[in-house]
Amino acid sequence: MIITKQKNIEQILQILGTGPVFLVGCSECATLCHTGGKYEILAMKKTLEQRNIPVSGYVILDPACHLQNDKRMLKDYGKELDKTMKILVFSCGNGAQTVAEIFSEKEIITGNDTLFLGEISHANEFNKRCMLCGECLLDLFGGLCPVSQCPKSMLNGPCGGSSDGKCEVGSQLECVWDRIYQGLKKQGNLKALSIIQKPKDWSKAGELKRRI
Repeated sequence: MIITKQKNIEQILQILGTGPVFLVGCSECATLCHTGGKYEILAMKKTLEQRNIPVSGYVILDPACHLQNDKRMLKDYGKELDKTMKILVFSCGNGAQTVAEIFSEKEIITGNDTLFLGEISHANEFNKRCMLCGECLLDLFGGLCPVSQCPKSMLNGPCGGSSDGKCEVGSQLECVWDRIYQGLKKQGNLKALSIIQKPKDWSKAGELKRRI
């Protein structure tokens, strides 16, 4: 799932200015991250109205990144949308761009910052797992991704800052290269680490469209 965090209210107000505004949430990733579900949208509606910023309406898209479904759902909110030129979107960047494609004449304001593709490890706790780099290398590293989980995205590690299984960036952050080593050791495949990996081919991350 795509992990997001909601911008603080002062950031939102600075960009939003005066209303009215229409609010958009997402039923999937943003709901699970508690950044754009129905509860968060209603809380934001109340906050804005307390600051005398009128809200013309709101919708929770299912999901925000589905262009054709968005068009279908938003048809039911024509009157509310006609009352404003501003749409405040609480989804990932993909969802916000999808809404922008539908309403090119309106100002699209992002209520969330998009962080990474990750997993839910515990309730309200998310871990970065993937950078959508276009070239999956998990098979080389025992099922772990150093591109996303190493702050330096090192393909040949660990670096000199790793100590006692921890990353130099933060004492609470496990060194993914230590985890890779331990995992390959359990599999009896440490010889895999003797292969020097070539620099990452980031051109493979440049695919902008795919049709099936």
